[in-house]
Amino acid sequence: MTRIDFYILPEDAPGGGDPVMTACKLCDKAVAGGLRVYVNAPDPGLQQTLDGTLWTFRQGAFLAHERFDGLAALEEPLPAILVGAAEPPSSHHGVLVNLGDEVPLWFSRFDRVLEFVAGDEPRRAASRLRFKFYRDRGYELATHRL
Repeated sequence: MTRIDFYILPEDAPGGGDPVMTACKLCDKAVAGGLRVYVNAPDPGLQQTLDGTLWTFRQGAFLAHERFDGLAALEEPLPAILVGAAEPPSSHHGVLVNLGDEVPLWFSRFDRVLEFVAGDEPRRAASRLRFKFYRDRGYELATHRL
């Protein structure tokens, strides 16, 4: 069964914490562990921000990735990280990093789902709904305070 991890970002951080930077760090850790990652980012602006941050978040290194729209065929071999809002290819089922406000319909094909609880109230409320969704369906939940 899919394991769900909620990362609680600091409330006192500017803007309620930065889920993009935290997502990049978690992607780095997952890829270092040999996992393939799909980052669900429904907002095109968020995809662009994430795209740039994956290239620059750590000095002297970058995380190879591509944007995935579900329509265009990607060249093999696929990078370990794909970013998009469409249902991911079957090759990427290790870790789902969800930067959306909704639970993706296809989340259960992943071994792990990483969710974020930002410090501002509107995003916290959306996180509570996602937590309740998973809990009500019997998924194993873990929380990590950052």
